Amino acid sequence: MAGIYIHIPFCKQACHYCDFHFSTTLANQDQLVDALAQELILRKTDLSNTTIETIYFGGGTPSLLTQKQLDKILNVIYKHYKISKSPEITLEANPDDLDFDKLKMLKSLSVNRLSIGVQSFFDEDLKLMNRAHQSLEAKLCLEHAKSLFNNISIDLIYGIPGLSNDRWLQNIETALSFHIPHISSYALTVEHKTALEYHIKSGKIQAPNDEQANEQFYLLIDTIEKAGFVHYELSNFGKPDYFSKNNSAYWQGKPYLGIGPSAHSYDGTKRSWNISNNPKYIKAIQENLLPSTAETLTIRDRYNEYIMTGLRTIWGVSLTKIANEFGADFLLHLEKNMTKPIKNDLLILNNQVLTTTKKGKFFTDGLASALFMV
Repeated sequence: MAGIYIHIPFCKQACHYCDFHFSTTLANQDQLVDALAQELILRKTDLSNTTIETIYFGGGTPSLLTQKQLDKILNVIYKHYKISKSPEITLEANPDDLDFDKLKMLKSLSVNRLSIGVQSFFDEDLKLMNRAHQSLEAKLCLEHAKSLFNNISIDLIYGIPGLSNDRWLQNIETALSFHIPHISSYALTVEHKTALEYHIKSGKIQAPNDEQANEQFYLLIDTIEKAGFVHYELSNFGKPDYFSKNNSAYWQGKPYLGIGPSAHSYDGTKRSWNISNNPKYIKAIQENLLPSTAETLTIRDRYNEYIMTGLRTIWGVSLTKIANEFGADFLLHLEKNMTKPIKNDLLILNNQVLTTTKKGKFFTDGLASALFMV
């Protein structure tokens, strides 16, 4: 089984924290969609013998696409790829794009999962992040979406400057009041060359506080698990049977095909990525060239990636898999370096599977790097 990821590199406006590849110039949308369709055809042999179980429209803002544009991409996928009987088809969306007519259109195209970028239910937070919607729009959007879709996820951000723990708890409780089955939540991070970094350096915005983010992370876990959600990945919480199949495939090392400018692909041993430039991407595809760079992962690269992704999930890192797929040297390295974090109650070994403890969850990335083979 495998997945297809489609990167839609357009946004109405730039969120201050975002460092993903996107453009606020929407004039060449049709050309870009044509190029996406053509890249899918050019790369159909990459997954020729594999069943596609997930199709994911990410970005950027895929909800900016029209019915005609989405229909074109999906038709090409179904024509040239082997699709499972009931694929998970996810579309990332902003609340301000999802009026009732747009939702009905998406439903008619067989989109069966929505990932909605709410981020906060407080207008002051949305303004600080330069989001295009307001809190009321997000709430109305969720009410409309629930009437047509069962599988809905929303994004929430914690650690926002000025966001108290009480207001963060209100955000969580508002999200839970809509009875949606999946929530993704991330700490606000200051990425290089973003507007957020500029505003912090200029003193316009206060820098995020790590201690506050830590407190809000554990407040999130405690509150949302009591509501029946499973904390199945560091930033993701789902009701049973509502985990993201697309993202779970990434974390479990399944192959995926990334289509569009800046999109990444992985086949188990090789990783490739497309150029992060819309005009250059379109021009190359029009000439039937793939504007991508590839690297073959070494056994050390694959071990390190497995450690990183495994520790982020409830499935953890299997010592048996380490021994079988990577060999005795890697197993010895892991066993040696996991001893101290286990003693410090940051990691736990159970039935030969290594996972983070509740105390260790917030430090997952650092714990993984300490186990890497460098």
